Amino acid sequence: MLLEFVQKYERLIYGALIVMLMVVLTFAIIELAWVLITNLINPPILLMENHELVNVLGIFLLVLIGVELLDTILAYFRENTIHVEIVVLLALIAISRKVILLDPSQSEPMELIGIGIMIIGIAAAYYLVKRAGIGHLPDKVRKE
Repeated sequence: MLLEFVQKYERLIYGALIVMLMVVLTFAIIELAWVLITNLINPPILLMENHELVNVLGIFLLVLIGVELLDTILAYFRENTIHVEIVVLLALIAISRKVILLDPSQSEPMELIGIGIMIIGIAAAYYLVKRAGIGHLPDKVRKE
């Protein structure tokens, strides 16, 4: 009885997260379109400077991260499984976004080393997940 209540409550939480993430993604897409259009119509027309391009790419990658996160939550909602490959790919996209937006001249050397180590670690995790053929973790395996 209690377990059923907890499972229903968990599904309610995931449903609320899905709805809220959809709202966030809608506003992120609107912001991306706004920034892109305003950057393209301001002089020089149809040209963007480096900082404008980096800003647009940052927002684009943020939307991509949101879409992948939505996909992960939806997969768990539908199948009660965590898609490990998608989660690792999401981490790789997030760290890639950080690297793209990073200004190396204003970063500490240890920060750059840390980011490099994270990239190597996430890439190794992705390789191992692909090599092992683990696409997802079933819910009952995860809870043990």
